[in-house]
Amino acid sequence: MRIAILSQSKHIHSTRRLLEAAEKRNIKTSVLNPIKCKLIVEKGNPQIFYSDDRSLDIYDGVIPRIGASISYYGAAVVRQFEMIGTESTISSEALLRTRDKLQALQRLSKSGLGLPKTGITNYTEDPNLLINAVGGSPTIIKLLEGTQGLGVILAESKKAASSVIEAFNKLKARVIVQEFIKESSGTDIRAIVVDGEVVAAMQRIAPEGEFRSNIHRGATGKAVQLEDKYERAAIKACNVLKLDVAGVDMLISDRGPLILEVNASPGLEGIEHYTNINVADKIVGHLVKKIKAS
Repeated sequence: MRIAILSQSKHIHSTRRLLEAAEKRNIKTSVLNPIKCKLIVEKGNPQIFYSDDRSLDIYDGVIPRIGASISYYGAAVVRQFEMIGTESTISSEALLRTRDKLQALQRLSKSGLGLPKTGITNYTEDPNLLINAVGGSPTIIKLLEGTQGLGVILAESKKAASSVIEAFNKLKARVIVQEFIKESSGTDIRAIVVDGEVVAAMQRIAPEGEFRSNIHRGATGKAVQLEDKYERAAIKACNVLKLDVAGVDMLISDRGPLILEVNASPGLEGIEHYTNINVADKIVGHLVKKIKAS
């Protein structure tokens, strides 16, 4: 059995952990930079070549670790692997679906899952209408393309929120405006779902003076056993977006779990550190299961 991890660098922590997990199972594993893949689209003969002109039809499965900055081409590479019959932990369509934050929220909302009230307009000339519609201030403002807490702003007043939205509008940067959930108190839940099961979960706690609970922004974490309703919400979110592997971020609220985001390439460093669970091995194990079943 041969598998490939699609990642821009073998030195990224999550990529390294997946590589270690695969090698411990005696699986021949390569790390391939998706940007260096060349795709040949031809009737009845789709092909993939690497930068050194190696054919990549030798792999039984791939684990995509596609960064947000290369979503379009990365998804095209995953799609090409699908076309040549290679199994993948994430489908190309699911990858694109989750990277479109607005589409993902719309699909989750339609399914009946809870989420903070969210608004978007086409560069509105009256931001106050949008701010009022999601509950007034304080207000969360997010860039649609933001990751790891970047491009997320807490506006304490309507005036501040209006100014931020107007500034982004002038830059033609699309944002969503979201309800502030006071009772979450700077904490959220990250659950890792693999093959329809929550395999690890942690509570993330923002540092003092910070409302974003991303580990990359200095938050700390602790392992938690999810209540049934939070576990069901995480699994359902992945089912709705057709993801076999994902990180689901949720807020604890008075009205139950509120989905913040579903990440198709969740980082493993924080969740493995705080839960002491080998999530990388569970992801590799899921791919092995898919390969054997194909």
